[in-house]
Amino acid sequence: MSIRALALELYGAQQRVDGLERALLSGGDVDCCELRHDLDIARRELQTLRRILDGEKESGEFRRRF
Repeated sequence: MSIRALALELYGAQQRVDGLERALLSGGDVDCCELRHDLDIARRELQTLRRILDGEKESGEFRRRF
C-alpha cells in the first residue's frame, strides 16, 4: 500500500475516533458501553495505521541496518 493510501486511511480513522469521542461526550441516547467499546477499537486501528505509516516512511537503508 502506498504512503498516500495509508495517509488517507489514517485520516479516516482519526475522523472516526473524533466522531466517537464527540458522541461519547454528548451523552445522547446511545449506550455508553457500546460507544466506549467502539472507541477502543477505533483507537487501536488508528494506532496500528500510525505505526504502519511510520514504518513505510523509514528509508530502505535504515531498515536494512537493523
